[in-house]
Amino acid sequence: MLGLAAAVSLAACTSFSAPLNMEHFGLYKPEVVQGNFVSREQRQALKLGMARAQVKDILGTPLVSSLFHADRWDYVFTIRRQGVAPQSFKLTVRFEADALSKIDSDELPSENEFVQRLVGDKKINAPVLLQASEEELRKFPAAKEANPSPVTPLPPLPSSYPPLEPAAR
Repeated sequence: MLGLAAAVSLAACTSFSAPLNMEHFGLYKPEVVQGNFVSREQRQALKLGMARAQVKDILGTPLVSSLFHADRWDYVFTIRRQGVAPQSFKLTVRFEADALSKIDSDELPSENEFVQRLVGDKKINAPVLLQASEEELRKFPAAKEANPSPVTPLPPLPSSYPPLEPAAR
């Protein structure tokens, strides 16, 4: 017994000499998402010669567009999520005379790959089936309708509305 007590007390002392790891305490780290996620499918939809408006329809508003470099749009995306490795993706498009002339990007994941990266090693439970058979429904008593209140019709909408701005004087 004396040997077991000595071993336990020595093991307890050694754990305090090691630096404290904050992961043991389970501190909450907020999820930080910045920028526009651009998937591989969106990147593949871009074709050289497209107009700026078409590019914006596919990719959305760029995160960085400089007044000094009006012919360049940068799409940057970063995410830091607890329990998952940080992720960062970048895509740059350049224009000449309002037509897409060059596309530079990191290796972009597909939408499905991105979702899998967000989940990490966590197991995703199968969705719960929300259906009942007729036999299961018969087990519950039927809802009794209390005195139904009469439905009153809504008054008609006005045919004209007041002006939004005051009249000029």
